[in-house]
Amino acid sequence: MKQFETELPERYRQVYEIDAKDGKTGVILNIVALLFGVLVFLPFVFAIGFRTLFNPEARSRYWLMLGTYFGGYLLYIVLHELVHGAAYKLLTRRKLTFGFAMTVAYCGVPDIYVYRKASLIATLAPFVVFTVLFLPLALFVRTPGLRIAFILLFCSHVAGCVGDLYGAALMLFRFRDPKLLVRDTGPKQTYYLPE
Repeated sequence: MKQFETELPERYRQVYEIDAKDGKTGVILNIVALLFGVLVFLPFVFAIGFRTLFNPEARSRYWLMLGTYFGGYLLYIVLHELVHGAAYKLLTRRKLTFGFAMTVAYCGVPDIYVYRKASLIATLAPFVVFTVLFLPLALFVRTPGLRIAFILLFCSHVAGCVGDLYGAALMLFRFRDPKLLVRDTGPKQTYYLPE
């Protein structure tokens, strides 16, 4: 099955756009991301216990936790975009674009229009890969400082996927037509359907 078009076919029209560089959209996505991160963190607090997570007698572990978290999160941001890129590359074999904007890191394939199935796979790839990696670490690592770091990484991962999850939800529930084409420049995804 064809994964993309090099040009927008005739009789297609734009039906939606997400632009993370747009100030209003960027602010909304970041607020929703923060809320998602907190909502994902709360079950860990209740399951493990606040005193276990933030034990004042174990302050020396917080340096380990903070170093692991911040180093891991910076690496995660790069790897997240590389996973998008790997999925796009496998599906399209086309040139990728990567970058950082004020509110977003991104990967895209700006020179083509990707069909719904391929776009959905590339959009969800980092969420699936890093959930499978971080959730077991957050649940089963027993070293308290490292466990907190992995819990924070998992929560940050889910929060960081808000834009991806929004795009995936659009394709899964609103734009279900397999003829849907998506132009993904990285920070902007534009959706097109035949008239």
